[in-house]
Amino acid sequence: MPGLFFSHNNMTELNGKEDCKLAEGKIHKKKQKAFGADLKNYLKCMVPHLESGIKSSNSRNVMLSAEEVIQWSQSLEKLLASQSGQGVFREFLKSEFSEENIEFWLACEDYKKTKADHLHGKAERIYEEFVQSDAIKQINIDHQMREATAKRAQDPTHTSFDEAQRTVYILMERDSYPRFLKSKTYLNLLNQLQTSNSK
Repeated sequence: MPGLFFSHNNMTELNGKEDCKLAEGKIHKKKQKAFGADLKNYLKCMVPHLESGIKSSNSRNVMLSAEEVIQWSQSLEKLLASQSGQGVFREFLKSEFSEENIEFWLACEDYKKTKADHLHGKAERIYEEFVQSDAIKQINIDHQMREATAKRAQDPTHTSFDEAQRTVYILMERDSYPRFLKSKTYLNLLNQLQTSNSK
């Protein structure tokens, strides 16, 4: 990850030793505040739309349109096809304490693109993180599917997690996705973009 550089051009010159000592604490606090503001703005550009309640359109580097956000309401597939959509949906799922679903789905998508010689390691990681009965981010699948997925993960192929991924997708489609479309997160973002487009 590249280093972060922030400039602080608003430092004032001070005359005299006493002024320096008195102002030293104030300047240090100003530096911290300026750094914090610069870092916050940087992160808003790098991780668009994800600041509480999703504030997006003021950021220079964000190219998210109302049309794209409206398309997210057409299907879960269209939402997940968008990088920004994945990010916003993930934040929504975090607020519902169910982000393991999208994380598992994304891990499976990545797994399908894995070279054959790396399948075993990734299959083991996905199984331990999401599938096994005491997994930290355990997905909501029944016992039979958990057992079948465990067997497939021991001798992995590119389709080892397809059945579990499909189940999690259907769960998100029927449960989380409709709530997302009615949520303040989605509606506020859409409203902001439509308002900024009409100006």
